[in-house]
Amino acid sequence: MPDLLGGDTVAPPRGEEAVLVAVQRVLAQRPAAVTGARALSHFGEHSLGWLAVAGLGALLSPRRRRSWLVAGAGAFVAHAAAVLIKRVVRRERPHHPSIAVNVATPSRLSFPSAHATSTTAASLLLARATGLPLPAVLVPPMALSRLVLGVHYPTDVLTGIVVGAAVAEAVSTVADRMEGDR
Repeated sequence: MPDLLGGDTVAPPRGEEAVLVAVQRVLAQRPAAVTGARALSHFGEHSLGWLAVAGLGALLSPRRRRSWLVAGAGAFVAHAAAVLIKRVVRRERPHHPSIAVNVATPSRLSFPSAHATSTTAASLLLARATGLPLPAVLVPPMALSRLVLGVHYPTDVLTGIVVGAAVAEAVSTVADRMEGDR
């Protein structure tokens, strides 16, 4: 849209971009929120934090080792599924000038959020290993962190949660069948 002097003005953010700007207006102004979001981002990168948790759980809890290993496998499969979907869909990350990008990313692709995908799968499968309500505690902060950091649209995150839940269910089913075959 040209302005009166012949230059271009930026259209106000709409839709999902407006949601991102609103989230950032409320949360990204707080240094602790951005610091926490960055910490979650680094923990979840390539699902490495979840793989480490699963590995540690398998070492420390031999009685539940199989459940911990299934959780690690599920986090890895979920991350791989998200990367595959990203390469097919090829949606670029948010780039409106009103959206602050508060962390570096390994690619320009955003749909779905691999962090939300692997965190959802890991938390559902770790809940089976521990009996704790981990999805309710782990998924919302990771999902919100992707918006605070300005690297995903809300639908990227919501789709990641759905894909992660589907992967967790599939991995659980396969693991249960393998256990039944013993």
